[in-house]
Amino acid sequence: MKIVVGVDWSEQAFAAVQQVLHLYRPTELILVHGVDLGIFQYPIVAQAANLQGYDDFRTALVDAGRQVLARTSNMLPFDSEAISQVNEVGSPADIILKTAEKVGADLVAVGARGQNRMAELLLGSVSHRVLLHATRPTLIVKEAARPIQRVLVAVEGREDAERIKQWLMVFPFANPVELCVLSVVVPIRLVEPYNVVGYESWTESAKSYAENLVNTVGAELTGSRYTISTRVVTGEVAAAVAEQAAGMDLVVVASHGHRGVERFLLGSASHAIVHRVICPILVVR
Repeated sequence: MKIVVGVDWSEQAFAAVQQVLHLYRPTELILVHGVDLGIFQYPIVAQAANLQGYDDFRTALVDAGRQVLARTSNMLPFDSEAISQVNEVGSPADIILKTAEKVGADLVAVGARGQNRMAELLLGSVSHRVLLHATRPTLIVKEAARPIQRVLVAVEGREDAERIKQWLMVFPFANPVELCVLSVVVPIRLVEPYNVVGYESWTESAKSYAENLVNTVGAELTGSRYTISTRVVTGEVAAAVAEQAAGMDLVVVASHGHRGVERFLLGSASHAIVHRVICPILVVR
C-alpha cells in the first residue's frame, strides 16, 4: 500500500503519520513537505519588493523542511528504503496532490488544525485544499493518533456503499475492528401539511431502503477482520453522523466526486462530516 502524508511542524501532521501506522501496514510511505514562501516563492516578486536577505530566507525554510522530514522519518519503524521524501517550494496542498498523482498513491493523509468552515473559505488550509481537490482516498487527522478498534461506516446509497465496501476489502485494517454500518434517513418537509399519509409512506419506504442497504453492506463485509453491526437513524446527515461517531475511533465516508467550484456550489455531505467529527475521517473516492 502506497501512502502519501503531508508533513510540517504541527502536532496534527505528526499525528497523521502515526495514525496511518495504526490503520495500515504501508509498503511505501512518501513524506511530503511544501515550503510555503507565499508570493515570495517567485524571486522577481522579492526583487520588486526589495526584500533583503531573500536567498538566506529561502534557504532557511528549505533547510527547515529537510529537518522536519528527517525527524519524521527517524520516528518511523520502517526500513529506510520504504520511506521517500519530497521537499519542494510551493503550495503545500498542491505539492501533496501532485505527488500523490505522480506516485499513484493509494491514500493521502494530512493533519487538520480545526479551522471552522468560514475561516477555511477565507484563509484556506492545507487539509481543506487537499480534501477539496484530491482524486484519491483521503485521511484527515485532527487530534492525537489512536488505536483503531471501532469504526463507523456511513453509507448514503448503493454507489458510495459499493465504493467503501471495495476499499475495505482491498485495503483491510492492520488489526481486526468492529464496524458499525450507518445510514441516515433525511426527513422531508411537508409542503402540504394535510398530506401526512404520503409523508408516512415515503418515510417508511426510505427507512426500508436504508435498512436493506446497511444489512447488505454488513453481510458482504462480515469476515475474520470485521465484526459487523448496523444502524439506521433519522436526521440531518452531518449532525447525525457526528452524533453516532461519539466513542468511535474512525469514521469512513464516501465522496461523490465533486471537486473545486462544483463542490462549492452543490455542497458535500462528506465535507460537512469532516468539519463536525473529531476522530480521524477517511474519505473514500
